[in-house]
This record gives sequence, C-alpha cells and structure tokens, in this order.
Amino acid sequence: VRPSWDWQPADLRRLRYVYSVKKKVFDISEGYGGLSFLPQSFFLSVFLGEATRASLRARGGGRHKFFSANNEFGSQVTNLKNKSTRSTLTFLRKRQIFPSDHLRNVNSMGHMEQPGFVLSPAGQMASQHNLSGMVGFDVDVRNSVSSRPPYLNPSAPKTTMLEKYNLGDSLLGPLDVAILLQAGLTSAMKGSTVVQLNQRMLLDLIASQPKTFAVAVLAEIGAPGTRALSSALMALLELEQNSFTPVHRLDMHTLLESWLPGLKLPRREDYLAGGRWARQSYYEALQSVAKSVLEDAEIYLAFKSYIQRVRHNCENDPIPCAREVCNPLERQCYVSGQSDSDFSETSTSQLMESINSAKEYIKKADDRGRRAIANLPQKKTNTKELDECHTCVELYRDAFRACASVLELDPLAFQVDWFKEFYRRNYNALMVKSVHDNVRQNVDNAREWLDALRIGSQKTNKSNTQHCGGWKLSRDDEQVDDSFLTPTSLQVKRNVSSDVGEELRKVNVTPCQELSEQDLVDSIIDNIFFDFSEKEIIRKDPLVRFLISNAPGQYNFTIVSAMGVITEGKRGLELESSFKRLKEERGVDTIRSDTASVRSVEFNASKIEEATYAASLINKPFGFLGYSQGAANSFTCESLMRSGTPMQQALLNSTKNGLICRQLLFSAANGSIHGPATNAKIHKLFIMCEDAFKYQQGYFSRAFISTVLDMLNQVMDSAAFHKLVGGTQCFLPEGCNAFWRESQHFAHVPTTVMRGVLEDHTTPESLEMITNLLSKQSGSALHDSQVHVYDAVGHPVYIKNRNSCILEACDMGGAIHRTHHWSPLANEVEFVRTKKDVDQATFACAKDRHVFPWVDVNARFGIIHYVEEEHSNKQLPSFE
Repeated sequence: VRPSWDWQPADLRRLRYVYSVKKKVFDISEGYGGLSFLPQSFFLSVFLGEATRASLRARGGGRHKFFSANNEFGSQVTNLKNKSTRSTLTFLRKRQIFPSDHLRNVNSMGHMEQPGFVLSPAGQMASQHNLSGMVGFDVDVRNSVSSRPPYLNPSAPKTTMLEKYNLGDSLLGPLDVAILLQAGLTSAMKGSTVVQLNQRMLLDLIASQPKTFAVAVLAEIGAPGTRALSSALMALLELEQNSFTPVHRLDMHTLLESWLPGLKLPRREDYLAGGRWARQSYYEALQSVAKSVLEDAEIYLAFKSYIQRVRHNCENDPIPCAREVCNPLERQCYVSGQSDSDFSETSTSQLMESINSAKEYIKKADDRGRRAIANLPQKKTNTKELDECHTCVELYRDAFRACASVLELDPLAFQVDWFKEFYRRNYNALMVKSVHDNVRQNVDNAREWLDALRIGSQKTNKSNTQHCGGWKLSRDDEQVDDSFLTPTSLQVKRNVSSDVGEELRKVNVTPCQELSEQDLVDSIIDNIFFDFSEKEIIRKDPLVRFLISNAPGQYNFTIVSAMGVITEGKRGLELESSFKRLKEERGVDTIRSDTASVRSVEFNASKIEEATYAASLINKPFGFLGYSQGAANSFTCESLMRSGTPMQQALLNSTKNGLICRQLLFSAANGSIHGPATNAKIHKLFIMCEDAFKYQQGYFSRAFISTVLDMLNQVMDSAAFHKLVGGTQCFLPEGCNAFWRESQHFAHVPTTVMRGVLEDHTTPESLEMITNLLSKQSGSALHDSQVHVYDAVGHPVYIKNRNSCILEACDMGGAIHRTHHWSPLANEVEFVRTKKDVDQATFACAKDRHVFPWVDVNARFGIIHYVEEEHSNKQLPSFE
C-alpha cells in the first residue's frame, strides 16, 4: 500500500474527497425513497452540488460548457461581453416583459446570444425538440452528421475500438449517478424544488459527459434486470419539473433519445385509450427499449470488468490439469507459480511412483474388502468384531495415506478419473456412516426420521414396483416416465397417529434401533439415496460396509457458511446443532456470513468476504459451505477476491488461512426454473393491469389515473423493489450468464455437492404447491422443489468457457438424496410445520450429513490437515 507521505498534498486531498463522496453514495444506496427517508433529498443537495460542480470543473474545456458572466475559459464568453454590456438581471427582467424576444436570440448552435444566459448541458440537448419548431431555426442534433457516433457515420475518421469508447471524466461514476437518480425518483417529495434541482444537476452531469456515460448509467440502473430499468425509464420520462419555467423544462424523450441513438422512446399518451398505439402495451414497449439498452451496454460492462478486475488468464490459455495427464512440454503453461524443480525428472518419477502405489493400495484393499463382505455371517455381526474386516480397514487407510501423498506432490491430482472415483466413493461412504452414527445415537430424532422414511418407502413401493425405493435416472438419452414422482400422483393415506411404532407394525417394518449393523446400512442406502444405479454401486462398496472413521484429533479447518435466499445472516440457526457437534468433535469453527434475504449476489458476496477476513484471524484454512443461493454467493465471493486486490488474492491463496475446499447444498448457482417462470408471470400481470386501467380510463379522471400510475412507479422504483429484483436475478438465465461469464475460480479446490429429489413421503406440506408448480413448469419431477437435480451441480451447466471447464474438473459430485430443499432447516421452519410433517418427520432428518462427510473426506485425503501436524511455510503455487 502506498503511504500517505508518498503523495502530493493536492492529490491526497483529491483522493480523500473522492473517497468521502463515494462512501456517501454507498450509504445512500442502502436506503432511499419513502417517508422514512424524507429529509434525505435536503442532505443530498448539500454534497451533490459540489460533486457535480467538481466534475464539470474537472472537465473544463470539454464540448459542453456553462456560460456565465465571470467565466474564465472559452473565447465565446469574451465575444458575448463585446456584443453587449447589459447585466444578466436586466436581460432576465426584459425577458419577463417580452417573453418572446429571447427566442430570436438563438444562434445556429442552439446557444443564447445574451450575456450570462445559461443553457445547461441537458438543456442544450433536450431543448432542440422545442427549438426545431421555431421560425428560422431548423436543427436536429440527433440526426446531424457531426453528432452521430463513428460507427453510424461513414465519413467519420477510422479509429480503433479503444479510441471510440470514452466513459468521460466525471467525479461521480455511472454507478454513483445511477444510485442518486434512483434516490430522487423514489423520493416522497418529488414535487419539491430541492428534489427537482437535484435531478436536474444529475441530468446536466450526464449530458456533460460522452453519450457512453449515459448508457453506462442506465446499465447500472438496469443491473437487477430489464424490469428495474423499464420502471426507471417510466419514471424518468414522467419526471416532475414544475419548479422550472416552461422554457427551462426538459423534453425527457428527446434527451434520452439523444443519449440512445437508434432507439425511440414510447410516449404514455400514445398507449392510453384513444392513442395511436392503444391496443399495445406501454410497459411492454419500455421493456423492449430497456432490453436494447442493456444489450448496448455490454461494452461498458466489459470495460468495467477490465478496469476493476484482474484477469489471470485468457480464454485460449491452457486449462490447468493434473501432471499425470498433461503434456510434459506444456506443464509450465498449465501450472504457473512452480519452479523448474517441480517438473524435473526426479520429481515426475516420484509422482508416478506415488500414483502407482496409490492405485495398487486401492486395488488391494478393494479385492480384500469384497471377499470380506461376501463372507459376513448373515450380516448379524459387526464388522469391528471381525479380524478380516480390521485387516481391510488398515489396507484402506494405507490407500488414504497414499492418495494424500499424491496430492502433496500434485495438488491437482484429484481431477484424474481414478482419484475422483475413489474420492466420491469415500464421500458416499462417509455419508452413510454419518447417518448410521446419528441413528445409533438418535441425534436430531434421526431414528424417528429413518423409520418414517422406511414407512413412506414401503407405501411408495406398493404404488410403484419399478424399483425398490428409488428410480433409475435417464442414461444415454433414455426416456424415463418420472410422472409417478409427483406428489399428486402418489396419494398415500395420511395416518394421523403419531405412534411410529404402531405404523411400523402395520407395514411389517422392524424399528431401526433393533436392526443389526449391516441391516441398518442397507436400510440407510435404500431410504436416503434416490438413483437406483447409484444405490446398487454404494451397496456393493466395501468402503460403505466397513463404516471406516477418520483418526481422532482436531482438524486445522474453519467453515465459512453462506445460507440461502431467505436467511438471518450471522444470526441464523441453519445446521446449528451440526456445527456445534463438529466443533466439539473436531475443533472446527464455523463463521456465518451476514448475508441478507433477497439481496444481489454482489452484496452477499461482500458479506462472505467479511467472514473470510474473520476466518483469517483464526489462522486456519477455510472452506465455503453454500446452501441454495448461498452457493452462487460463495462462488461470486471467490471470483471477486480472486480477481481483486493483491491483499484479497493473497488471503484466498494462502497456505496458512486460504480456501481449500467447497461444499454446495442444493446449489442454485445455475439458476432455477422458478426464476424465468415467475418473471414471465409478472410481466404478463403488468400488461393485464395496464389493460384494466385503459378500460377504466373512461370512468375516472386523468388526475386519478396519474395518481395511481405514480403510486405504481413509486413502488417499482423503491430501494426495496430493486433489492428484491436484484436478489432474484441469479435465478434468471441472463443473471447466471453474466455471473459465470466473468468468473474466475481456483483449480486446486475440490467441490462436493448434495442434491435431492422429492417424493410424496419426503415433501413438506408447505412445499406441495411449489413442488407441483416446478414440476409443471419444468416438465420433470426430478427436483427438490426449488432446483432441478441436473442444475444442482458444482459447475456451470449453461455456460461453456475456460472457467467452467476448471470447475467441472473440480466437481467431485455426490449421490442424489431422497429429500427436499429445506432439509438443512429445523427451527427456521417451525411455523410452517404441520401434523403431516410431524407424522412423516420431513424436517427431523439427520442434519450431520450436510456437513460431516464433506469435512471428513477432505481430511481423509490430506486436504484438511490435523492441528498437531507440522506444516511447511512453502507458498502453494497459483494454479492459473
């Protein structure tokens, strides 16, 4: 960081002033509009005038200037003084007596020739519409050759793309101006002189900059989506200006069209009853304009990303991969940050020896394990009581240590198929062991939950005899009829009795606490996993049968959790009991990110970043645990820190307290069909309401209709509405595309996932409607009520670029569960728990399976170390 004494005093004052202005704008962005912020406009005007004046003063000799009696730059002022010596006050008084005389004093450039008369930049551009109809004046700035952009003007000089794009030199950036404009549009005192002057100063500031600045401002307003921009355009076009004299009022349509070449802004009166476009929708026309504006703003967004973010690689750079499979001649390209000795013949041969040794250990343990589980005496004896099983467990632990040695030599080795398969087998085995331990200890009412699952599975199997307690997912484009999975098609008779034991006897099911070890393992596999093929693979795996636990000890690890779209942040209670047990057993601390409900991914990512700084104070490596939208938030945080300042990058890639693994619970990082479906419904609702207002226009006065429309604008332009739209943007395809397109993530961080599919006996009653809704909208019932099973993975599904390939290689996967999206919740959903939910124990599940298997599998392979282990201070390489 550059010290303060290394700056020139004037530059340092300027930087501090800019920082104070930016900070003030950020404070305003957190809350504006409505009666609760009534005095905000008055405080806003205090610094807004200085900020805009400083921006215009900095611009100096630009193409737009203010002319005044004491203007010190521009020869035009001198010429004006020579023409007349009358004061400005005299001129204004005369104009009040002879209001039409001043119209004759307009020169060919559209400026008043009277001394001291001021036409602001916005006034110069917007007044052309009024001046073009006067006698002897025929100027159309928008269509003049000199004002057309270079790409629309064939006679313009050929320039490079970099020279064409000019964002201006305003002290307030596009985001700052967008926030301040929104604050004025939602003010409860839009008719006051102060608010109108504030808006005029901002419009003058925009007009004083290149047209690309105006497009950038509109792009920032429309960052939450086209709906936010269309509502802002609706309010801007109807901007109140009654504090100004008629000649100084702006034609907002002309002003906006001058900033947006090629676009025509619709006028509301044309779409009301009796207008030329009465049969069409005014809101839909604005939506179309907003969509075009955001498409034109792609250049600005790319420029903004280029300026604010560090790009470590280009799209055509090689994708990092394990040294076992990459080309030896290109290893330096694949993995940067390592010395030549890391790729020497000795190092490579040592790595290959470790890989071969690990494969041999795995094969030996599997062969011995299969023979051991085949000889289990009727599965009535615990594996811990058999010497043969003890031998197999020791062989598997040798395989674990061998794999950990491979990762020490090549941190990307987990991406190779054989390693990834073994890793996933262990993850599924630890999942079964976690549920087994919870049932034996009856943690979180796990026995009641498992028995309820078994009862529901028995009834499901009677309705469906295709497979035993599950369904085989489609493979190789095989068409599967999954309609039987919808809750409406499985009409299971509800038993109002809460006596689970009586219900078990009715369906001839033995209570889980009476089952032997292996029978309980079989019951867990049948009832918690969904895909039949995965279920059979897990059932035959010796790793699962032996219920292997990790060595006792404390983990050198911290969890940074990011919960879903509805959360209380750091005060949340999601998975509270599991985090507490993990702390007691393994010494793992959990830091909850203070994310907010229905906020943008950028806002929540900043809160997760704050949690990572808190985690760094513990001096332990950390991992991201993202639930639902929290998965997208954690991915965004990683990307922003990865492309941020050197301090942010150093924290994320530190060996002492950096990021080492990820866990995604029912990830919504690839969006949800709820997003576009709800978006289409809201759009249709607005159009229907508009048609209803048109029909009522003959029964109500124009003043009443305007009042109703102003109230709607007030709601749609409010800070709460913009936060709501921004918070749901990640569920929309355009939001996901924008997020994944610019993301940058580490290649040495493995990602595990947990995803689920609902069935009738696992569906909470409060989710039945939304479950049927998603099934109808998506055309498939393979979802958890919020996210489709094929979208809840650890990598981008609908974007294909370099970063998506990196994340796909890091995605270790996980078996599909028979559960719902609210599986991690308990106390948070108590107010919606019904008698049916209690009978089916839909919320009383084994909570530890959401956390423990993820932590244990990474500790098993040496990604998470034990506290007592000695660590080298050698910096991990940067895997570009």
